[in-house]
Amino acid sequence: MAQGPNSASIIIPLKNGMPYFPEVCAALQQQDYDAPFEVICVDSGSTDGSDHLAEESGFRLERIASEDFGHGRTRNHAASLSQAEYLVFLTHDAIPADPHWLSALLAPMRADDRIAGVFGRHIGHDDADPFIAWELSEHFKGLRNFPVVEITDRAAYDADQGLRQIYHYYSDNSSAMPRRIWQEFPYPDVQFAEDQIWAKIIVEAGYRKAFAPDSVVKHSHSFGPVETLRRSYDESRAFRILFGYTLSPSLWAVVRSSGYLVLRDMGLAWKNGWWRSHPRKTLSRILEAFAKPMGHYLGARASLPAGLADRLSRDTWIRNL
Repeated sequence: MAQGPNSASIIIPLKNGMPYFPEVCAALQQQDYDAPFEVICVDSGSTDGSDHLAEESGFRLERIASEDFGHGRTRNHAASLSQAEYLVFLTHDAIPADPHWLSALLAPMRADDRIAGVFGRHIGHDDADPFIAWELSEHFKGLRNFPVVEITDRAAYDADQGLRQIYHYYSDNSSAMPRRIWQEFPYPDVQFAEDQIWAKIIVEAGYRKAFAPDSVVKHSHSFGPVETLRRSYDESRAFRILFGYTLSPSLWAVVRSSGYLVLRDMGLAWKNGWWRSHPRKTLSRILEAFAKPMGHYLGARASLPAGLADRLSRDTWIRNL
């Protein structure tokens, strides 16, 4: 059990983490950190041997029933098992890119006790397609302009949805918080976007949130058109319910967004030669360009029948596996 000054518990919700989980385990065993740390895995029904690999790697393993899993609930349960000063959250497919991932992630909080949460940078897995790798690079490049955020003008924050989205952007694929902050502000028990609603709560409570670009994990998903639709539906539905945002207000907005994405992606494919090196993915991106805004449109509708909503939700499908 890790405890004492600067100690850390790395918490991983685990279910069928193959093929990436062995690389996660190896990377965690190579971390160069100047204080005690442990790894706590909470497994919710793995059938691929991930739970046994966690035990063989010397990690603490807690098993729960699949139906008891919740993104916020399970992380809170794991946090309750820790006595460490810092709680570090990692997903089973987010591979620390180097031995300094942990120290770089915790450095902002060790330097400033007003920082309540830190998240790290993502790059694509080694097998990621170039479109996804480019999207991740561009996304996190933009966040470098906001290394630490703190609300100093509440009126401006309340009036600007784009600013609010930057201030509450957070990813617990790779993140950390002091345990004292978690005790005051545990994760909300919600179906999706528990990390971003948590970040909204802490910045609105007057705390700071930081981005640690030198703390890097390999984490990416190359979704096809159906998965893109379902993932976008979950995102839009959560943002409507939790934040009051409408990501795609009309079918005309779907058409405009789709057109923009097709032109952007085909331009990238032509410029970089991806249409030759990744022809199937290039064709898939055309369909994904329609699926993403359509998922956002459907998720913004509050009146969908419950059965259809469940079939559309990728998160519900994964939890029922």
